[in-house]
Amino acid sequence: MIPITDNLSIEEDEITLSFIRSGGPGGQNVNKVSTAAQLRFDVRASANLPQAIKERLEKLAGNRLTREGVLVLTASSHRTQEANRKEVVARLVDLIKKAAVEPKKRIATRPGRAQIQRRLDNKARRAIVKKNRTKPDPREE
Repeated sequence: MIPITDNLSIEEDEITLSFIRSGGPGGQNVNKVSTAAQLRFDVRASANLPQAIKERLEKLAGNRLTREGVLVLTASSHRTQEANRKEVVARLVDLIKKAAVEPKKRIATRPGRAQIQRRLDNKARRAIVKKNRTKPDPREE
């Protein structure tokens, strides 16, 4: 089990880890050794995540989610498979933790009387400033 929060965890067999070749500089080592870790997690098929968390996770994942609902994360910043594996699992845990936090509902409010009056006063002041910028009309003199 991979613990997410105190009362939420996912099974290790729900994630698929594979190792691929990293890009970038590194010479022969990059060309020969597959150290980058690629994690695949089927969000829609997960039995341990509640439906609300699945929906928020799909929104948070963005373009890291395939059409089939599989979350794909890749880590290639370390030189060893083990370090990249730990990083990619930690990133998955962080993403699920963010999805587990339920956003606060917005309570619709109306502006108060004082706030409306302040806005109108600022508009009037601004109108006077702009009016004073114009050239005087020669016919009025």
